[in-house]
Amino acid sequence: MQEPLHQSSLKSLPLIARGKVRDMYAVGDDKLLIVASDRISAFDVILDDPIPGKGAVLTQMTEFWLNKLAHIIPNHSTGIDPADVVAPNECEQVAGRSVVVKRLKPVLVEAVARGYLIGSGWKDYQATGTLCGITLPAGLKQAAKLPEVLFTPAAKAEFGSHDENVDFDYVVKEVGRELAEQIRDVTLRLYTEAADYAASRGIIIADTKFEFGLDEQGRLHLMDEVLTPDSSRFWPADSYAEGISPPSYDKQFVRDWLETQVWDKTPPAPRLPEEVARRTAAKYREALDRLTA
Repeated sequence: MQEPLHQSSLKSLPLIARGKVRDMYAVGDDKLLIVASDRISAFDVILDDPIPGKGAVLTQMTEFWLNKLAHIIPNHSTGIDPADVVAPNECEQVAGRSVVVKRLKPVLVEAVARGYLIGSGWKDYQATGTLCGITLPAGLKQAAKLPEVLFTPAAKAEFGSHDENVDFDYVVKEVGRELAEQIRDVTLRLYTEAADYAASRGIIIADTKFEFGLDEQGRLHLMDEVLTPDSSRFWPADSYAEGISPPSYDKQFVRDWLETQVWDKTPPAPRLPEEVARRTAAKYREALDRLTA
């Protein structure tokens, strides 16, 4: 296994940005190199301790879904080997965890699909009986399966802040009705096909968020990470129940451990015990193995 990578340090390409997990570099004027590090964040704070193998799992899972769902919408893939765009002495940094993608104009709306009532959606429902302006039946329990899959967009927040749930009219105002309807319809189709497949592998996809971008001709593309444990809630079907927050294939062990610490949820976070990092890495790997085996 590769040594954990907390942050890439490529010198052969211009660095554009670092996100919570991914580092982005320019490849000419029309492409990007995206390096998925092993960083992990919790409560919007990036931890100092990486999760071994996490970046490779996220990259492999995204590539799996992009191939599986390519008949629905074009995506950012180019098929270019990342090793071909960096210096020879940098190949180890990008191996297995990187992709060269089209440089697209991002659509600045989080496209969220929800099949179950959990997370911020559950909080909204408890407070108002609605979810992103959509009225739901009374009496639903936490983690209940929704009567139908919902498109529940969010406004993208500044780095380090939570995205804010919004209604469909907000999306229309941001991008226009035609594109808003296309994004909604594609989001629901992507989620439904992915959720049906995952169910056959014993995984419930409770919700997920997609990122979209436009090419120079204005065509909508799927981009960034797709249907990973970082962008979705994956639940083992055999331990799912209503009325609780089901166990998940993600950073659950990290969050649970942090909740036991004396910490105000601002940087720096407590140092992560090796056992918590190891168990978290195993959960990410298990999700990949279940879906792609």
